[in-house]
Amino acid sequence: MAPSGPGSRVLGAGSSSGSGHKDFRRDDNHCQSSRLPPLFRKHVKPKKQHEIRRLGQMVKRLSELTGCRQVVDVGAGQGHLSRFLAFGLGLSVTASEETPAGRPGCQVRPGAGAGAEERGAKRGGQSLLAMVGFSLEAQKRLAADITRVLSLYGFIADAYIIEFFTDNLWGSLPPSWQAALADLQPPQLAALLLENRHASEEEARYSSVWPLSLLAFKASAHTLAFPRRPSGWAGKSKEAGRPEEFRDNQCQSSRLPPLFRKHVKPKKQHEIRRLGQMVKRLSELTGCRQVVDVGAGQGHLSRFLAFGLGLSVTAIEGDPRLVAQAAKFDQELVQALRKEGAKRGGQVPSGISLEGPRHVAGWVDPGAPWTEFWQLLQHPEVEERGPAVDRGSFGTAGVDPGGEDLPGPPGCGASSAPACHTPRGRQLLLTGLHACGDLSVALLRHFARCPHVAGITSVACCYMKLTTAEAPVLPGPGPPPCPTAPGYPLSAWVSGLPGHRLSYKAREGACHALEDYAWRLKGHSAALRTHCFRAALETVIRAADPAKKRLGVQTIAKAHRLTFGEYARLGLERVGLDPDARLEPGPLQALLAQEGKVVAFFSLALLLAPLVETLLLLDRMIFLQEEGFHCQLLPLFDPAFSPRNLVLVAAKTPLGSALLDVAAED
Repeated sequence: MAPSGPGSRVLGAGSSSGSGHKDFRRDDNHCQSSRLPPLFRKHVKPKKQHEIRRLGQMVKRLSELTGCRQVVDVGAGQGHLSRFLAFGLGLSVTASEETPAGRPGCQVRPGAGAGAEERGAKRGGQSLLAMVGFSLEAQKRLAADITRVLSLYGFIADAYIIEFFTDNLWGSLPPSWQAALADLQPPQLAALLLENRHASEEEARYSSVWPLSLLAFKASAHTLAFPRRPSGWAGKSKEAGRPEEFRDNQCQSSRLPPLFRKHVKPKKQHEIRRLGQMVKRLSELTGCRQVVDVGAGQGHLSRFLAFGLGLSVTAIEGDPRLVAQAAKFDQELVQALRKEGAKRGGQVPSGISLEGPRHVAGWVDPGAPWTEFWQLLQHPEVEERGPAVDRGSFGTAGVDPGGEDLPGPPGCGASSAPACHTPRGRQLLLTGLHACGDLSVALLRHFARCPHVAGITSVACCYMKLTTAEAPVLPGPGPPPCPTAPGYPLSAWVSGLPGHRLSYKAREGACHALEDYAWRLKGHSAALRTHCFRAALETVIRAADPAKKRLGVQTIAKAHRLTFGEYARLGLERVGLDPDARLEPGPLQALLAQEGKVVAFFSLALLLAPLVETLLLLDRMIFLQEEGFHCQLLPLFDPAFSPRNLVLVAAKTPLGSALLDVAAED
């Protein structure tokens, strides 16, 4: 175990003064560690002996935690650490070191598994190995590793922070973890736990020796989760907390044409631009320009795909009011186009297509077969056709030559409206930007089973609304899905893994914004106290009425600026209790003094959130490959701006590496 007591320092932070380190005290031999077997001391200096012994213990513990015994030692030098890991600790090791010529050289221990080689390309320092060139077997192993970690620490992800005091959540942590975390300041939690990169020297300094189990927990969470930063992403803008495209104007993306910014919030501008580029590239790869945007909302993505990128788009939305709003926004864009065309002497603005989207109001039942979805496309009950753009009012210059009128269902003849998008006998692409819960899963199933669907781009959200075998009823309006086809797990492999079940709370936690919370921690935001306020309020509520548990207290505006008494008064009123009930100041102040512990526990739960999301998306990737299709998972959006930023792209033909350029473009 690591040394403890007053004056102890972080693991490997330096040797004791003089020659008094415990490793080298016995027999007055200052060159031979008494704690490292003699076989591993030869040719090894004392400092290195100490380092390889301690780091070897850490790697071994991490191996036990993850169930993974393949190790790649990068920058291995003369192989002292690799030798100890392999011969001393029984791990399968690949030692990689740069040769004098600057080319990578490898020494592989006999019997080292094939899974130890490095995968993926490096672009701008950001590894994409987790998404591209990641074999099905490697994905299965990763899913199994994650379930093992969650079986050990899932109680943290399953915990409700509002029950921090009522259920003694702090007491559920190992005592050594409590000691290490209790007194950390928020910036230290961000630097040492959630990020561990781009931290100042002061923030990154450990104030005590962390137990190996906590270090292994942190390392596992970071290592097993999919990378969330797009290639070349430089981090959150310090000026406005927004991507580079909003540097000059916080509300207007400099990389999205002005026509597509109207009525669109900055976050959505960023998303439709990036996802639009991905859909366009998939269209080029598959030779398919028909796109169906499911869960289209007010049609911002559909509008950009159609008018901005020249694709033939059908937008499906379950709320007829949003469909009507989308058609209205289309009309506004067309009017703006006409004005712009008049200024240009009848020429269409560069890069603009004249073919608008077709809007369909319809509910996509996640449990229904693909034939029902296809029927909705062919014969919608409610339809808003995109506004007709009179091509005659424009010259030929600038008109998208790719715009072709595709055949639709019976009755869509040559005399019909020109924007007759309903596909019939043609291939199409599916896309869903933050399609909620089971809707994302339904689109994947339709892709896999419908012969007319050539590809799909899926950005998921609302994982807590996924149906499971334990909870087969879909929350919200609409018909329930088929109970034999839950939204999770989707793949046969994950379904068979012990401990694959994910609670509602764990899935809800996977929707949280880790990067944004880390940003608040680094800024020592006063809003951090809100969780402690709510947890203390829970004790007051249950004291008044033990039957009232986990009640939904709607967000109290600027709660961090209130005293707890003011906050409690508003909260009690919202749950139907007496807002003037007497509060015991002594016990409550004792609870509020534990704000740092509440923040630390929530940070632990948030560290597991990307692991849960990775398992959910791995399940979908494995399902697609079990069905025989090609897929890639790429971080597409700035995670600090759009937390659900991973796009799953699949096609019925090989994708290769062509999509990487889109993911790395910014």
